[in-house]
Amino acid sequence: MDVGEVRRWESGALAHGVSDPFGQGPLPWLTGEPQYPGDDGRVVPWYVDLAASNGRAPRKPHLPGPRTADDVRRQIKGFATQAAAAPGEAIDFRITVDPPQEFTVDVYRIGHYGGDGAAQVTASPRLSGIAQPAPLVAGRTVSCHHWWQSWRLHIPPYWKTGAYVAVLTTADGYRSHVPFTVRDLEAPADLLLLLPDITWQAYNLYPEDGRTGASLYHAWDDEGRLLGEQEAAATVSFDRPYAGAGLPLHIGHAYDFVRFAERYGYDLAYADSRDLHAGRIDPDRYRALVFPGHDEYWSRPMRESAERAREGGTSLVFLSANTMYWQVELAPAADGGPDRLLTCRKRRGEGGQGEAAKGRTALWRDQGEPEQTLIGVQYAGRVPQPAPLVVRNADHWLWEATGATEGTEIPGLVAGEADRYFPRTPLPDTIERILLAHSPYEGTDGRRCHQETSLYRAPSGAYVFASGTFAWSPALDRPGHVDPRVQRATANLLDRICKRD
Repeated sequence: MDVGEVRRWESGALAHGVSDPFGQGPLPWLTGEPQYPGDDGRVVPWYVDLAASNGRAPRKPHLPGPRTADDVRRQIKGFATQAAAAPGEAIDFRITVDPPQEFTVDVYRIGHYGGDGAAQVTASPRLSGIAQPAPLVAGRTVSCHHWWQSWRLHIPPYWKTGAYVAVLTTADGYRSHVPFTVRDLEAPADLLLLLPDITWQAYNLYPEDGRTGASLYHAWDDEGRLLGEQEAAATVSFDRPYAGAGLPLHIGHAYDFVRFAERYGYDLAYADSRDLHAGRIDPDRYRALVFPGHDEYWSRPMRESAERAREGGTSLVFLSANTMYWQVELAPAADGGPDRLLTCRKRRGEGGQGEAAKGRTALWRDQGEPEQTLIGVQYAGRVPQPAPLVVRNADHWLWEATGATEGTEIPGLVAGEADRYFPRTPLPDTIERILLAHSPYEGTDGRRCHQETSLYRAPSGAYVFASGTFAWSPALDRPGHVDPRVQRATANLLDRICKRD
């Protein structure tokens, strides 16, 4: 198979890129030369030919920079059997390497490290890689739960909680990634950041090989052509790598907020969507739950947990759009691992009719529970070309010290997908409610549409903010997209929630 054919399989990511102009975002850990322990215990660059240096100063690397592994040749691919763990616990990685050879794992923590965006916290020794069996396929569901364990990461007790990435690199220079979370759900914090791993998995087309891979959006026909949602998987597994470079398609949105919040010293805790689903989160420990990225797929326990948080006085901050659109179910994997299978019945006729269909996965709004009753606005549609966000109610405290006035246009801030207020849809109970942007844009069908940014206060005193656009988090700390007005408005919101002086 030649390079041209390999590139053909990138169509899955490209299809999603139409609705997400920000995607995975920058990979800050690629800016430096990775270091590894040599055979004599000294730290050396991996790509230096030590034998050829004859003990002298190492010469320049004899191989080019790392190349991204693909899902056709599977040079190196892997996943974590647990997406999150606490300091003192362990995370197991299952990794395939083809051809079999040595590889290493470098672990980075996302944050604001002098502007670098990530810091390396540990590295594995050189590990012996094997070519794992082909993925198992049942209908459209693809799983690699039968792969052998390749490496166990013991998380030291002193590690900070946060968003982490394991970078897998083969001896011949191929690279892939595995994201995971280090959490401590016992420690209180001002803000709990929830990484949307359920939505990430919904979009995962692994293996993006033109043959067996499937997501909740796409699958392949017998000729390697990409099929749409009507032929996609109804159930996908967490027991598999992410397609392509090994990072979820929308992960950059979350990382943008992480860098911003850590740069300005907010007191953060970390968890993922499945923690919210499983009831592991006590919202009373936090002043707000923050949903920083594209978070489209919610289970009923997730929604009920968020509603309880709001009713108990914990604020909710939604920094994207198209949130809580599809209702999903989680189930154990074949080996009993909890919450390893994700099901969403999108096609009409699935799940029965009438009372028999109640509680089955579908659009939340079709279940009689529109997302607007929690979020304050709801999904309106895709934004084909970025448009300005138009400020409304500029005298509100959210826009204080931003320099924004009534009608100020913030270029490109309405992008990807947009939310708005639906007048015929019920609203949540509020003691105050305001729309802070009303932004026209041209929809996919050429019609005039609009986006809205919402803030309301629940009877409990909790604030619920919804940016209503994909572009809000990237404006906080994405190179080339930063907007000081959005940074200040977000700080105004978080400071008020955290009751900062």
